[in-house]
Amino acid sequence: MTAPPARIRAIRGQAVSLTGNPFLSEDCLQHVADALILIEDGRIAAFGDFSSLASRIPPGVEVVAYENALILPGLIDTHVHYPQLQMIASYGEQLLAWLEKYTFPAELQFADQAHAERVAKLFFREILGAGTTTAVVYCTVHPGSVEAFFAESARFNTRMIAGKVLMDRNAPAGLLDTAQRGYDESKALIARWHGRGRQHYCVTPRFAPSCTQAQLDAAGALMREHDDLFLQTHLCENTDEIAWVRELFPDRASYLDVYVQSGLVGPRTVLGHAIHLSEEDFCTCHARGAAIAHCPTSNGFLGSGLFRLFDALDPRRPVRVGLGTDVGAGTTLSLLKTLGESYKVAALRGTKLDAVRGFWLATLGGAEALRLDDRIGRIAPGHDADLCVLDLAATPLLNFRTATCGSIEELLFVLMTLGDHRTVRATWVAGEPVYDNRRAGDPLVYPGTDAAGSGA
Repeated sequence: MTAPPARIRAIRGQAVSLTGNPFLSEDCLQHVADALILIEDGRIAAFGDFSSLASRIPPGVEVVAYENALILPGLIDTHVHYPQLQMIASYGEQLLAWLEKYTFPAELQFADQAHAERVAKLFFREILGAGTTTAVVYCTVHPGSVEAFFAESARFNTRMIAGKVLMDRNAPAGLLDTAQRGYDESKALIARWHGRGRQHYCVTPRFAPSCTQAQLDAAGALMREHDDLFLQTHLCENTDEIAWVRELFPDRASYLDVYVQSGLVGPRTVLGHAIHLSEEDFCTCHARGAAIAHCPTSNGFLGSGLFRLFDALDPRRPVRVGLGTDVGAGTTLSLLKTLGESYKVAALRGTKLDAVRGFWLATLGGAEALRLDDRIGRIAPGHDADLCVLDLAATPLLNFRTATCGSIEELLFVLMTLGDHRTVRATWVAGEPVYDNRRAGDPLVYPGTDAAGSGA
């Protein structure tokens, strides 16, 4: 049989990508002032100066040119709760009271499959409009919430990591499963979705206080049965939470040790928040290859504390770190705005987060945290063609300010300080422009169709 012809795309414009971790080494920023990105069947085939690559554009292939713009790898969100969209911007509580008052009532509504599907559509509309192409996502305890999420992700062909929340205590009855049911439902969802297209399953014990030892052990059993699953949970977000864990698990050396003893801390573990970690905890994460999701807007909104980013990335024992929006304790799904808050958190801790390190967190750093840096997080041959295009004139102020920038580093810092969803000109997923804010009609469409990914 003759193979079908390759799907070729060509994109031209100013582009940047990180080639390494700027917390650990210098000269990691790759900047091409007039770049050509050639895409073949959803993957990047070539990236470099337009003048040197233009001869490789096949006849008849239209070049999509972005002027006064900056092309980046698709942004990566390593910690977000899609069911919490309806209670974002809820007033005035710290973590544990906030869960009881706002989060759990919102998540109870996901027993309704139609509701889950409606919120999943809205979630993808929001993140793709913000330039995010991969996320590590908490669903609810209801298997239908996972089905709704992955089904919408499959329509867009996004690379997503998500799973059913496991909770068998300290939550409303309608949000509780059992250790056995949580295991069985997770196993069925793994069989249905893990490795299907670009979908990855993530075993998801919400946090130690919501799980008995039996349920944590069941989560560990799932991880042992599948060597390429992800695991996500919360860690040391709030001092009252830490004290509660100490009461619930008196035989464990630390909050992190609760997870270690159940076999939950390994190379594909993503630990949300991790604000109040000891040096021993950082060493454990480094040794086991676990990652931390830094969630600055949420940590500030709930008054949880200031994450020690530079301590986590200490070159003597660096821990993998990505960026998370969290939501609804977080205040935005825009990783650009989240980067601006990361700078402020670092400044309050007496450190300075420059733009190169910031954009590493939101791109290649997130990919490294997820062990997916061979597929996403860079503009490089062989990588998935997930791209985010930023409009340097998205607002009058941004247009005025970017025109005065004297270096690419200054331009990046302006974007991470003033940028938000309005700055995103277009989002490409696996070589398809699923979002374009200048497209007539709906700016968001499913790839290969004119059908809108509507949240209506």
